[in-house]
Amino acid sequence: MARIQTIGVIGAGAWGTALAQAASRAGREVVLFARDPEVARAIERQRRNPGYLADLTLDPAVRASADPALAANTDALLLTVPAQALRALARTLPAGAAPLVICAKGFETATGERLSQVLASERPASPVAVLSGPNFAREVALGLPAAATLGAADAALGQRLAEALSSTSFRLYWTDDVTGVEVGGAVKNVLAIAAGMVSGRGLGENARAALITRGLAELARLGAALGARRETLMGLAGLGDLILTASSLTSRNMAFGHAIGQGADPQALQARPGALVEGAFTAAAVMRLAERHAIEVPICAAVDAILAGRLDINTALDSLMSRPIRTEAEA
Repeated sequence: MARIQTIGVIGAGAWGTALAQAASRAGREVVLFARDPEVARAIERQRRNPGYLADLTLDPAVRASADPALAANTDALLLTVPAQALRALARTLPAGAAPLVICAKGFETATGERLSQVLASERPASPVAVLSGPNFAREVALGLPAAATLGAADAALGQRLAEALSSTSFRLYWTDDVTGVEVGGAVKNVLAIAAGMVSGRGLGENARAALITRGLAELARLGAALGARRETLMGLAGLGDLILTASSLTSRNMAFGHAIGQGADPQALQARPGALVEGAFTAAAVMRLAERHAIEVPICAAVDAILAGRLDINTALDSLMSRPIRTEAEA
C-alpha cells in the first residue's frame, strides 16, 4: 500500500486544529479545511486559528483551505466535525479512495447508529477508521505526551494510519475492534456528565469514584451486547478516556454536568451559542440501544432522564442508591 503523506483535516475547531498539529509533527503535509473562507484566510495569514486555540502558532506544514475540492488530493481525511453533523458531511465529500477517519465521539441521535455505520451507509466504497482516546485538544496541540486508539476493520489500514499519525508526542495503537473504540468514546461522554453532576452537587470524591467504576460496568455491558471486545473497552478508548473526561472540568461533558449539579437548567445550557456537549446528544441513543438489547444502564438512564427534564438530581440519586443489593458482578 502507498505511504500516507498528505492528510486533510475537515473541521477547524479545537480538535481539528490539534490533530493538524499532531499530523504535522508526524512528518505529514496537512490541509486544515475550514467551512468559513475567512477563517481559512486568517489561518494562512496569521498562522493561528482565530476561533480555537488562538494562542497557538501552527506548524509551517499546516495549510488552511475552504475549498472542499482539495480534499480529493489527500491520502487520508480526518473528520473532526461533531457526531450529529457527520452524515451531512459525508454527502458533500469529493469522490475518492482516501480513507476516512472519524474523530468524533458519539452515536447518531436520530438513528442510534455508530458513526462508522453512518459512513458505511453514505460512503460504502470508502475505507473507514475511528480515532478515539483520552485526549484534550490543547494538550495534543501543544505536543504534550498523549496516546489514542485507531480502530479499522482492515488491520493493514489501521497500521498504516497509526504509523502516519504517530510521533514522539502522540502515540497511536491500532485494533480491528471498531465497535469497541466507538462504544467507549460515546458512552464515556454520558458518564462524564454524571460525574460532573456528582462533583457539582458536592457529593464527594467517594461518590464520583463509585460512579465512574459502576459506569464502566455499564459501558462494558453495552459494549459486549454490541460486539465490542473487553480489552478494547478496558484500554485507551474506553477506560482511559473515561478516567480523563470524568475527572477534569477541562472536559466539556463533565463541565456541563457540573453546572447542572450546581443548579443550572440543562436545556438552557445546551441553548447557549457555541455550546456542544456530545454526551447530551448521546444519552438518548444509549438508552435506545440498551432497551433494544435488554441491558441495564441505570447511570446513563438517570442522565438521560435529567437532561430530558423527567427527573431531578436528588430523585435520581435516591433511585440509584435504592437499587436492589446484588453481588458486584451482577450490579
